[in-house]
Amino acid sequence: MTDRARSLGRPFWTFWSAATLANLGDGIRVAAFPLLAAALTDDPVGVAAVAAAQFLPWLVTGLLAGSLADRRNTRTLLVAADSGRVVVLGTLAVAVATGWATVALVAVAAFLLGVGETLRDTAAQTAVPRLVADEHLEKANGRLVAGEIVGNEFVGPPVGALLFVVGAALPFAVNGGALALAVMLVLSLPLTLSRPAPARPPVDGDAGEPAATGARPGALAGLRWLVRQPVLRTLVVVGAAVAAADSAWFAIFVLYARESLGLGAVGFGLLLATGAAGGLAGSFGADRLIARFRHRVVLTWSLAVTAGAPVLLAVVPNRIAAVAVVVATSASFAVLNVAALSIRQRLVPGGLLGRVVAASRMLTFSCTALGALAGGALAAGAGVEAPFLFSGAVAVVATAAWWISSRPAAPGAPA
Repeated sequence: MTDRARSLGRPFWTFWSAATLANLGDGIRVAAFPLLAAALTDDPVGVAAVAAAQFLPWLVTGLLAGSLADRRNTRTLLVAADSGRVVVLGTLAVAVATGWATVALVAVAAFLLGVGETLRDTAAQTAVPRLVADEHLEKANGRLVAGEIVGNEFVGPPVGALLFVVGAALPFAVNGGALALAVMLVLSLPLTLSRPAPARPPVDGDAGEPAATGARPGALAGLRWLVRQPVLRTLVVVGAAVAAADSAWFAIFVLYARESLGLGAVGFGLLLATGAAGGLAGSFGADRLIARFRHRVVLTWSLAVTAGAPVLLAVVPNRIAAVAVVVATSASFAVLNVAALSIRQRLVPGGLLGRVVAASRMLTFSCTALGALAGGALAAGAGVEAPFLFSGAVAVVATAAWWISSRPAAPGAPA
């Protein structure tokens, strides 16, 4: 193990292994759920319902998950979330294997798994600052994002599809086994995660919000704090706007690849895998970029590239341009995630971090869903190139908003 990797410490790598196993299971379900839904019904509404059920928990239980992450034992929350998902996956696997699974049952299972995911992901972000030193936050978050990309995009989906071909119940059983291993790893983590997140001292720009015992109680406290912190509030809003723009063009990208690039299913899959390679490069290089250029500049460029690069597809509709765009946007989106995670972990008081994370992700996932719908509507009404131009317009507005609000003279601006 290199000195740079060793500096993160064994507890972090144990935590990373558990998170990567959980993400591998998520990636397996990315392929297995739609395949199972399509095998049970030909109704597009039923298939779409299963997909929607996986994202709905962030709107329904996201703020509650944030409140629990701030108030309860972090290690216990991680174990409870993954153990609950193991039970749901085991039940679903038995139902599929015995032939009594229905679309309604699959949708309910997808929703329950999503509830567990909201709790686990929120609690996990509050754990990172307690596992590594402050100067290693960017490196740690970069490695976690890399593990997420490997599990969700590189390994999980093809493994899920292959397992489904062997046996429809198999992907859910393997997913449950991976999560059971993750639970055992989490149980070996240090006792520092057996307590709620400690309060952090307030920083400039906290808008007077108490950082410790004076923090407002309730699930909405994080949202209130976020509204009063000008720079982080802007970062969340522009990040959600860029996520919506990214979702808008990516939702119809398969149609663009088929109609404008002449790619079939295999070619489209290879194109996406190439993009995932860019995401890995971005996640591993993010800490070096931030160390050299600082958060403000890195966030500005990552916002601009993530939303601005897709315009090239409307101007130069060829395969080389498509490869360049998916690599650039995946890499910049990974850098954006690492920088945003790290700056949030530094600015938010420890007693509110879970609720701020939940409020931020709730807004982001809502905008992602709306962006996909907007992309479909734009493509239907103005042509398949319209979502790429829409993304470019968002890039200009979002980048300018962040650059202005984060200038050094602004309250709470990042160093």
